[in-house]
Amino acid sequence: VQLQASGGGLVQPGGSLRLSCEASGTMYTMNVMAWYRQAPGKQRELVALITGDNTTNYADSVRGRFTISRGNAKNTIYLEMNALKPEDTAVYSCYGVQPGSAHWGRGTLVTVSS
Repeated sequence: VQLQASGGGLVQPGGSLRLSCEASGTMYTMNVMAWYRQAPGKQRELVALITGDNTTNYADSVRGRFTISRGNAKNTIYLEMNALKPEDTAVYSCYGVQPGSAHWGRGTLVTVSS
């Protein structure tokens, strides 16, 4: 099973980015998929999570600015990030849970700077 995240880059404060994550190599639908991030010198933290019935949960620091959603393709999720702040700078990784196992994807770097 592989999860591939994409869409990171350099953006100015107040700008927007959209991250994508696609899982491949599995026959299962991932019941839970999520975005985590790790900033330099800090612990990895949960950013947003979405369940199989599209229930979502967000970190307090991003609620109201970020939106997690599922794509039409199985095991695809997005993270729409608006009103970005310098403190959102981090490597963003996606995570998926399927029956019997959980999987991490390689991250994508988001840098918010003027």
